[in-house]
Amino acid sequence: MIRQSVITESDAVRIETYVDGDRSSRSGSEVVLLPSYGRDGGDDFDAFVAALAAAGHRVLRPQPRGIAGSTGPLDDVTMEDLADDVSRVISHLCDAPAVVLGHAFGNFVARILATNHADKVAGVILAAASGRTVDPAVNSAPFRAGDLSLPDSERLAALKLAFFAPGHDPSIWLSGWYPNTLRMQHEAAKRVDAPRYWDAGDAPIFELIAEHDPFHIRDEWGDLRARNGDRVTTTVIEDAGHALFPERPDAVAAAVIGYLARKSDRVAVDR
Repeated sequence: MIRQSVITESDAVRIETYVDGDRSSRSGSEVVLLPSYGRDGGDDFDAFVAALAAAGHRVLRPQPRGIAGSTGPLDDVTMEDLADDVSRVISHLCDAPAVVLGHAFGNFVARILATNHADKVAGVILAAASGRTVDPAVNSAPFRAGDLSLPDSERLAALKLAFFAPGHDPSIWLSGWYPNTLRMQHEAAKRVDAPRYWDAGDAPIFELIAEHDPFHIRDEWGDLRARNGDRVTTTVIEDAGHALFPERPDAVAAAVIGYLARKSDRVAVDR
């Protein structure tokens, strides 16, 4: 897949964004994709992004600090700082508010962005977002999986426990980790005021719940809609775990394309 790369610079931060597709003048959206803990927005999402681009959407993948051409301080960084990085990318590259898709850790950056920069966000897609109750062994798994000093057997055990559905090969995620970015993100997440951002401001929310995601137990699948009513819609992706995108890229793409089409139809009716 041919991709364009664009740099957004502000003060001491430089963010490289991969850009794919052209937004259809009639119904296409601009979708900003934010990756999970310690990983980039590259290969994990290529099949998904290709499907969205083919459907007439423009997809932007700002790379987190410390990945690809993205640079900036990695110490004393807040989650709000990370959301500000994305806000500047949207201001630089998007003609209108964007639909922001946050995968796993990226979901909380999306929630903060929608709260603090509501004018930049047309909707939020929470892909494999954690629920409120997470087993401690599962919650710590990203930091074992992304610790390159550990034996592969320990890292594979963490990937199998927390990221991949039964029958899927977790070894594909032994590579693709950025330990310095993971450390920075983990420290930022420890200090965030989660309740302030949980509801993503007033943005429309589309939840993509992975059927076998241990970060989001089944008993809590309806919690966000119970809190926020009809502005939350939910789809469950079967045969998927927390990794989601490398497991079921076609199913995820179909769900997101359908959501974007429905969203576009509602905007047309409102006009």
